[in-house]
Amino acid sequence: MYQVRILVVEDEVIVARTIASQLNQLGYIVTGTASSGKVAIAKASETKPELVLMDIILKGEMDGITAAGFIREQLDIPVIFLTAYGDQHTLQRAKITQPFGYVVKPFTLQDLRIAIEIGLLKHQLERDLRENRDRLATLLNSMSDAVIATDEQGMVTFMNPAAEALTGWEQTEALGHDVSNIFRIVDEVTETTLENPVKKVLREQEVVYLGEYTSLITKNGQRVPIGDSASPIMRPSNQISGVVVVFWDLSERRQTEFLEQALNKERELNHLKSLFISTVSHEFRNPLTVIQTAVELIEIQGDNLTEAKKQTYLKRIKKAVQSMKQLMEDVLFMGRSEAEKVVCEPAPLNIENLCRELIAEFSAVTNTAHQIIFTCHSDNTNAVMDERLLHYIFINLLSNAVKYSAIGSTIWFDLTCDRIAGVAIFRIQDQGIGIPEADQTRLFESFYRASNVQSIQGTGLGLVIVKRCVVAHHGEINVSSQVGVGTTFTVILPLDFQA
Repeated sequence: MYQVRILVVEDEVIVARTIASQLNQLGYIVTGTASSGKVAIAKASETKPELVLMDIILKGEMDGITAAGFIREQLDIPVIFLTAYGDQHTLQRAKITQPFGYVVKPFTLQDLRIAIEIGLLKHQLERDLRENRDRLATLLNSMSDAVIATDEQGMVTFMNPAAEALTGWEQTEALGHDVSNIFRIVDEVTETTLENPVKKVLREQEVVYLGEYTSLITKNGQRVPIGDSASPIMRPSNQISGVVVVFWDLSERRQTEFLEQALNKERELNHLKSLFISTVSHEFRNPLTVIQTAVELIEIQGDNLTEAKKQTYLKRIKKAVQSMKQLMEDVLFMGRSEAEKVVCEPAPLNIENLCRELIAEFSAVTNTAHQIIFTCHSDNTNAVMDERLLHYIFINLLSNAVKYSAIGSTIWFDLTCDRIAGVAIFRIQDQGIGIPEADQTRLFESFYRASNVQSIQGTGLGLVIVKRCVVAHHGEINVSSQVGVGTTFTVILPLDFQA
């Protein structure tokens, strides 16, 4: 069985021998005795006992309290005081050295054993706690992630080197300061100051994570994009005793994301550029071929050309010219749109009258065989909108309805003015081929065409133009469609748009 080694410090020789004898009876080993503070320190350094029994009042220059303080701090040996003095002043002085117990003279063997065993246990627990704390500090200090700990008031109690490097604050400067002054964060997009996560954890007592695009403001005012989490430190009583914040630098990751976004954007632009050139070239080539063929036929037939054939060829040329003109207008509109020059210029107008005029104009120009039925469900259709942009919206939607519907089918154009909601609702419904569900989410992308219309002439720009005109009005557009049944586009625009 292991025997604990104890040094006895007592200036009364007979008392010292008596205590040593009692310790031997209890099964302890006495490494020696000392009668003064200086001798006690020397013997403790030499014999390295596991415990020192120290009389508070010693003869000589150094009393027991002073000697105990040195042994406790320099040698890390627990000290239990032996004293016949229980006055308040002596006890207050003794407490400074953080003793591991007191034994008041006279005492019994049982008193001595209890004091020694409790003192040894307390010292072991303190050593274990210190080792765990040192191990934790070493771990935190070696982490690449930054760590800041606070107490329950949000005052900084710890910072690891990574936190010092990232914030620009040294631990010695930050200790005892409000964490909001050390760990300052802002929203990168809105530039607004964000609530400190420590405050939120203390209030809600649960783990908190930073949102995306959060930046830390360092001591010298620089901004560093970071990610972080803040967690409560809980006592066994389920009371919060502080918060630990772990955060890390996202600068390299953010830079990589920006580079990837730029590269993807460049690839997308290059793809759109190639698609634009090929699409426009193809769409221009078709009407040019029609014009060229018609002109050649007119030249070949010359005087033998009948009036009926002449009119047929002229209609072909006229239709091809109109197609090229429309394509050129679409291209110019897209150019203005990409340059962010699509401006809504609202003016008072009657949208019922405008819709009727647009339908009449469209029917006359296209000479369509489709029946377009216009219905207005409101008495007051006065509004403030941009007539030019409305023309783009409805001519394109009507063109699509005609293009993708069987000849002779009906197209419905409904108008409702909701004065309470302050919006005009337009619905254009056809009985055409419909749009596959998988294509509906991409209809408003440049040059995108549904999978079931590839054989039908078109550029994939019409709905893009419609969407941008609607957005310029601060409105919205929705589509519902079923293959083989038809398609309905719903456009909702504010009645009194303020530019």
